[in-house]
Amino acid sequence: MKKRRRSSLKRWDAPIAGYLFISPWLIGFIGLTAYPLLLSLYYSFTNYTLLRPIERVGTKNYVNIFTSDPKFEESLRATFQYVIASVPLKLIAALLIAMLLNKAVRGIGIYRTAIYFPSLIGGSIAVSMLWRNIFGVEGIFNKIIAIFGFEGKGWITSPDTAMSTLVLLAVWQFGSAMVIFLAGLKQIPSDLYEASSVDGANQFVQFFRITLPMLSPIIYFNLIMGVINAFQMFTSAFVITNGGPMNSTYVYALYLYERAFSRYQLGYSSALAWIMLVIIVIASLIIAGTSRYWVFYETETEGRKRRR
Repeated sequence: MKKRRRSSLKRWDAPIAGYLFISPWLIGFIGLTAYPLLLSLYYSFTNYTLLRPIERVGTKNYVNIFTSDPKFEESLRATFQYVIASVPLKLIAALLIAMLLNKAVRGIGIYRTAIYFPSLIGGSIAVSMLWRNIFGVEGIFNKIIAIFGFEGKGWITSPDTAMSTLVLLAVWQFGSAMVIFLAGLKQIPSDLYEASSVDGANQFVQFFRITLPMLSPIIYFNLIMGVINAFQMFTSAFVITNGGPMNSTYVYALYLYERAFSRYQLGYSSALAWIMLVIIVIASLIIAGTSRYWVFYETETEGRKRRR
């Protein structure tokens, strides 16, 4: 009996030690992520306004959102415009800059640090205020184009260009994706380029036949992360344009914020949040479903060779 007890205790020693080591993360996950997530799901089925007791209303919030809320559709349209425009441009910019920085040039580390620096400050309020001043009527951008004879305007006050300024800000903050692309470029064997050069392939062919296929898993990762982050964009739209002009930049997160903290409709805003979660999950699943047609994994080719 004693031997059995000792052996059973030994079996549990390792799991208990593991749970003890990850207990800070578990406590944080349960208290700061899982519990608020479930609580917001409960609130989405209530008429919770902070000003009166919680009243259960079932699916009324969701029905109202899809049937009698024009701002929901308007904010969703603006959000999709932002995602469709900003994510591909940001990935293209990150990849091109990563390829430029993947050179054996003297002082290349300084250039990499300088280019990555904007991503350290991220989408902060200070950067958004700076961007608002740059593209204002009296901003430096209008002064620069005036030198070349072009007439400036209020880029953030025009419905035709306001969204473009937000997209440009997102593209400018390409540093994180660029670093990941740069790491992927370092992993591509130089023998592939040398062999293709011997066969007569130019740099254009090498880019589409070697670089892109070898980077496809990293493109897939950056695409998923970029879509998730773009759907949640809030700070730049709130500080730079505040949803204007004419609601052209009235993105979904801004509408959710207004419902929650201006109208104090926390139940309604919780329903909006869960709808956005479902949209993000669906978008991620679509990208994941199509990845088998364009994402290349080296382990898969090895498995196919072994099967043959």
